[in-house]
Amino acid sequence: MTTTPLLDTIDYPQDLRRLREDQLPQLAAELRTFLLESISQTGGHFASNLGAVELTVALHYVYDTPNDHLIWDVGHQSYPHKVLTGRRNRMHTMRQYGGLAGFPKRSESEYDDFGVGHSSTSIGAALGMAVADKLSGSPNRSVAVIGDGAMTAGQAFEALNNAGDMDTDLLVILNDNEMSISPNVGAFPKYLAGSQGKDWRDTLRSIKHKSEKVLDKLPGALHIAQKVEQRLKSVLDGSRIRPDSLFDNFGFTYTGPVDGHDVRQLVAVLKEMKQRKGPQLLHVLTQKGQGYKLAENDPVGFHAVGKFNPDQGPVSGGAAPLSYTQIFGQWICDQAAADGKLVAITPAMREGSGLVEFERRFPERYFDVGIAEQHAVTFAAGLACGNIKPVVAIYSTFLQRAYDQLVHDVALQNLPVLFAIDRAGIVGADGPTHAGAYDLSFLRCIPNMVLAAPSSGEECRLLLSTCYALDCPTAVRYPRGTSGSTAIGSGLDTVPVGKGVVRRQGRGTAVLAFGSMVQPALRAAEQLDLTVADMRFVKPLDEELIAELADTHQRLVCIEENAVQGGAGSAVLEVLAKQGCRLPVLLLGIEDIVTGHGDPAILLDDLGLSAEKLAARIEAFAQSVS
Repeated sequence: MTTTPLLDTIDYPQDLRRLREDQLPQLAAELRTFLLESISQTGGHFASNLGAVELTVALHYVYDTPNDHLIWDVGHQSYPHKVLTGRRNRMHTMRQYGGLAGFPKRSESEYDDFGVGHSSTSIGAALGMAVADKLSGSPNRSVAVIGDGAMTAGQAFEALNNAGDMDTDLLVILNDNEMSISPNVGAFPKYLAGSQGKDWRDTLRSIKHKSEKVLDKLPGALHIAQKVEQRLKSVLDGSRIRPDSLFDNFGFTYTGPVDGHDVRQLVAVLKEMKQRKGPQLLHVLTQKGQGYKLAENDPVGFHAVGKFNPDQGPVSGGAAPLSYTQIFGQWICDQAAADGKLVAITPAMREGSGLVEFERRFPERYFDVGIAEQHAVTFAAGLACGNIKPVVAIYSTFLQRAYDQLVHDVALQNLPVLFAIDRAGIVGADGPTHAGAYDLSFLRCIPNMVLAAPSSGEECRLLLSTCYALDCPTAVRYPRGTSGSTAIGSGLDTVPVGKGVVRRQGRGTAVLAFGSMVQPALRAAEQLDLTVADMRFVKPLDEELIAELADTHQRLVCIEENAVQGGAGSAVLEVLAKQGCRLPVLLLGIEDIVTGHGDPAILLDDLGLSAEKLAARIEAFAQSVS
């Protein structure tokens, strides 16, 4: 274990603010070392946190947190912030059950001003806090730190547009590392980087690096260097590559670009900007993975990691069961080879959604639209109007952000767009901001929609092929994690739409299980001799199968890894009511709570959805209605 003598003296930001400025580089170095050792033992978001070390130190040094508000966008660069705000001794619990959350969380610390997980919310939230302070006469300042591609989303520009026209003191820091998870895409990142192959970033970095030793020895050199830097950026390659013109037109006073790994320069700039009035934007250049060569060279691979040896980096294990994401990735490549009209769309989730191989094989049919879920869906709708077959690969929690477009642009026009919905249900360490707990509820009420929930890897491929073949809006939702299958066939077979399958015949109680709950239901059924139906489809439901099970059993149980309210079980109740059936029915799923973070098996057991808990709850239900 590497010693961190200076960091060990910092429990809260007030301790940090007692340091001399010349001690801050040492603190930043120790903080980066601590993060490397800590994250290697727990896993978690890695490269983005290493890139935000100096910026975090400077912000807490200059601003009076927690009185001043520090809002992190997305939040996967907030680990240094957590270390400096009283949580250093709990970092070994990061993302574990009962431990620290992987994102800022208001209930966890008074220093976490705004809970996040989705991107592009920081500017709007910080503006709200700044206005609230102004209305209450408080002198507190608000700072939004946005980066990792979050500035490509429409919500960020909506907030800029609003803030720039208000007489409110607000600082927005653009933490520009040219990355989201993958390299940034779109016109805006190219605008920041410059045009015609000329990049003022490299020029400024080179000048700073070569002059660093000289400037350190000259009194007042830092202030002079900052002025030279501002003049330099205004002439490099002309006005086409000047980001200040964009933000100035939004009503923000632009400063930058500033070296985000020079903590003393950051402190000087932030101190000066803290005295300014009105909307301010500071453009900070950072490197994802800074200070750890493996992450610097592979920021995509090191965006989020499991436990690893810092000397070696993550080591791949042997053959493992295929994840649902991998199964989708294989399917979409096979389907694209069979159908030249298929295109894939992702809102900046190439790796997470399993589209790396698709992009390699079909680059002209691959579209990463950046962190812009609303646009992704409307873009897909436009493609469908042009006789193209779009597949939108998206996480359940991120699809929520495009609900209006899903309804108005796709469903009301009955357009054949397939939504491949990853991370359905409990997601584990990422916690409630990333949990897909609501999609069955919010999708099944939409007209024209076909909604499927596979119970295994083989079923996932079958249902993807089935839904893709339909001439209407469709969605296949599947969980995070392994499917239990080590190999899946390459066929593109389909199954009847709206038809379930009885997987086990038992007595007394029939279980109608949806998606990921089929396997635990089958294990519980072995103990209690239950009938288990894999319903396959949430919409349309297999009404004939429901009626048959109701006629041949004394009670029914519906199980889903989704909110009970309005979910698949509610749909079954609607069918039973229409059929005039008064059989006792137990609905099991995610209750009306905010789920936690940690090992998915532990979380599911807490929710009563493990095989053991299901057996106990079903047995108690059977006894209560006998």
